[in-house]
Amino acid sequence: MFDSTRLLLFLSAAFLLAVAPGPGMLYVLARSLSGGKREGVLSALGTFLGGMVHVLAAALGVSLILARSATAFSTVKYAGAAYLCCLGVRMMIDARKADTFSDDSLPAISISVRSPLWQGVATEVLNPKTALFFLSFIPQFVHRGAGHVFLQFVVLGTVSVIMNTSADMIVIMLAGPLGKKIRSSAAFRMRQKTATGAIMIGLGTYLATSEHR
Repeated sequence: MFDSTRLLLFLSAAFLLAVAPGPGMLYVLARSLSGGKREGVLSALGTFLGGMVHVLAAALGVSLILARSATAFSTVKYAGAAYLCCLGVRMMIDARKADTFSDDSLPAISISVRSPLWQGVATEVLNPKTALFFLSFIPQFVHRGAGHVFLQFVVLGTVSVIMNTSADMIVIMLAGPLGKKIRSSAAFRMRQKTATGAIMIGLGTYLATSEHR
């Protein structure tokens, strides 16, 4: 069902993106530091469920697009590749700006802080950037000629979400020293953002110039 070369590229990119500190990871880290490992785990499970909502919604949308025409599907893939490049450039630009991490940077939601699981779900579901990312990233690795587009999308999306959650779990286990490093070291965050941005640009460029099937 999957092309071996692109599957390897997908796994490599998904892994590198998973270990790069992002809003979801910082949210889980903040909950771990404030409420302990139990709250961190519940928050991570919440972001996992929220991520799966986006995966299923995006899979359904892409399947409907493909049902209309192959041209529309190719348009989605090229637009997605361009978005990845733009996202990478934005990350590299932001990496050079002074930034600080605080709980104020977390999404403002109305769910009680006593419900870290549902707060995690809401944090992820209500983030439009997550939906846009899945719509641009996953279709690049879907093999249209193999059929079962919905299933391919769900499998790839699930693998990506699982990798993200696994990275969150590691952060929870190392919340003390790792949290201090992420929160206090602007240079660390800058290197992470720069590296991730370069990955996104390279990935988007490769996918845009390679043969789309």
